[in-house]
Amino acid sequence: MSETTGVTEARPPSGAGRHSPHLRVNVEQASYTYSARKHAAPLFTLEATTFQAREREFVAILGPNASGKSTLLRLIAGAIAPLSGRVELDGFETCHLDVRTRAQRIALVQQESPLIFPIRAGDYVLQGRHPHGRSLWFEKDEDFAIAENALAQVGAEHLRDRWMHEISGGEKQRVVLARALAQQPLVLLLDEPTLHLDIRAQIDLLCRLRRLADEHRYTVIEVTHDLSLAAEFADQIVLLHRGKCLCVGTPAAVYQRELLEQVFEVPLEVEAGPAGRPRVMVQGRREETSNAARQ
Repeated sequence: MSETTGVTEARPPSGAGRHSPHLRVNVEQASYTYSARKHAAPLFTLEATTFQAREREFVAILGPNASGKSTLLRLIAGAIAPLSGRVELDGFETCHLDVRTRAQRIALVQQESPLIFPIRAGDYVLQGRHPHGRSLWFEKDEDFAIAENALAQVGAEHLRDRWMHEISGGEKQRVVLARALAQQPLVLLLDEPTLHLDIRAQIDLLCRLRRLADEHRYTVIEVTHDLSLAAEFADQIVLLHRGKCLCVGTPAAVYQRELLEQVFEVPLEVEAGPAGRPRVMVQGRREETSNAARQ
């Protein structure tokens, strides 16, 4: 236990749960360093980080800017190799999987999904089938059926024939998620998926992700800044700060006021909601109110 926060440390016993049939992602003492050039002093270091994620689990990687969230997501995706430690998917190190195999098992939804050329939503989703094709790939009936089902899973069938550049931000994010689902992955990785969405679209997207994890055994791991939404939807929180993994646990365990104020550097109030999940409120005028009361 941490002496200062009282939450579960981010370092479980070595190999804990490794052999569980339901364990999907195992991040074990994984670190990474960015440098401007070889042998130069590091510009940023993600220190040794450990956590595990299982089938049907929704994990939120939480922290302020420049805390290492996107770096950790890239490590899980196998896009970069850890400097130390290991990142495993079903017992295989993700950075050692070939690109095709990784794309069949891991779907990564980036913050931005720029369109290189005009494309209709249905064809965009069909791109998710490419990892399952061969070098000379032509879509089969099965691919069309899987793409159509992916659109249905996110409630976007009606967008099939719409041009991607003509639909709203919320609609586009649904289609981008559908393309990820068309890969038929084991793990869904999302880098700030609600970034440009209004609150209604944010809730809709996260409800769909929660339902997809429950119904289709996906492991969902998202990067986010949003304390309130992470508390409401995540099973597990990985809290990062300045490249260090401070703690891992349920929202109720991690959301301690003193710890969150230290990390986000704003006054907060944390209380338990009706379902036992914490609720976070910003107290921007706490100091002024306190001073007024003393006078």
